[in-house]
Amino acid sequence: MTVPTIGVEEEFFLVDPHTRFLVPAGPAVAERAAEEVGDLVTEEFALCQVEGRTSPCRSTGELRGDLERVRGALVTAARAQGADLCASGTAVMQEAGPVLVADHPRYQAGQMQYRSMMDDFAISALHVHVHLPDRELAVWTANHLRPWLPLLIALSANSPFHRGSDTGYASWRSIIRSRFPCLGPPPYAATLEEHEQLAVTIAQTEAMLDAGTPFWDLRPNPRLPTLEIRAMDVLQDLDDTVAVAVLLRALTVTAAARAKCGDPGPVWEGEVLRAACWRAARDGWSGKGFDPVTGQYRPVAALAENVLAFLRPALEEAGDLGEVVALFDRLSRRGDGAARQRAWAAGGAGPRAVVDRLVLATARGRGARG
Repeated sequence: MTVPTIGVEEEFFLVDPHTRFLVPAGPAVAERAAEEVGDLVTEEFALCQVEGRTSPCRSTGELRGDLERVRGALVTAARAQGADLCASGTAVMQEAGPVLVADHPRYQAGQMQYRSMMDDFAISALHVHVHLPDRELAVWTANHLRPWLPLLIALSANSPFHRGSDTGYASWRSIIRSRFPCLGPPPYAATLEEHEQLAVTIAQTEAMLDAGTPFWDLRPNPRLPTLEIRAMDVLQDLDDTVAVAVLLRALTVTAAARAKCGDPGPVWEGEVLRAACWRAARDGWSGKGFDPVTGQYRPVAALAENVLAFLRPALEEAGDLGEVVALFDRLSRRGDGAARQRAWAAGGAGPRAVVDRLVLATARGRGARG
């Protein structure tokens, strides 16, 4: 088996080093960081955000090296602009008022189309790309991956706070996204043609900006020869990011092999999956999650054991088994990102202490201790 390449996109907030509120420095930080890493950095929808991405990577060493280099360039550029880089799915602290949006035609069109829904749409994600150039096969593979989305939300939950308050959710970013009619699990599609026609039909309602760029949590990327998985919060710990990326590669490889053999994948209804994603966003790693095989709810840690057994051949083939075992061990010992954020708030000066620790973790590339 040829191990496919993977790529990662990470979105970050920019925060004031003193007040810890968001600062609209994204374009300036991206421009400065590009002097070091070129087009691996870019500005984002909101002016308070910036994005870093890797090249296509085959080994964990390559991926980790790219992530460290890009994060480092963004941290340095942010500090030069009087800001700090912060890896959280939502803004822990944020001043009142709507989010300031970059001057880009697509972003402005989104504001016109979705109106007040965009006022607090500043969220930071982790996107993983797995090389899969056959777009028909990518749609069939996505059918297999749809019921795994709740588990991915639970593993990556890193956004319990929003505008200074604890939301009671592990991934409030997922809740903000779920308000939109075209975000979340993609519809089941038997063919690429059906997948594309569904996007056209939805775009005609204006619930989607354009049919060529759907924002579902799984999609054949519109411009790259990849299957893109978009359900996860950005993670504090760089090692967690690497492990989630190789987990998704193994899941994609395993699902694609089944799809090639004619297995159509489980046809779970969209509403069932949306409800399961909501549950995962509420409870994170510490709760019960949707079993993709039975549809029952079981402890997420038990589901993780099952997925490890299911994906072991693909993980061993790529040499990635140790990364995923270590990820699940870290989650069992310290909890998800949301649990760590809450622990920091309880042990310090509330939300400000959370931002302090997130900034430290982002700069180090590994979760701050404690």
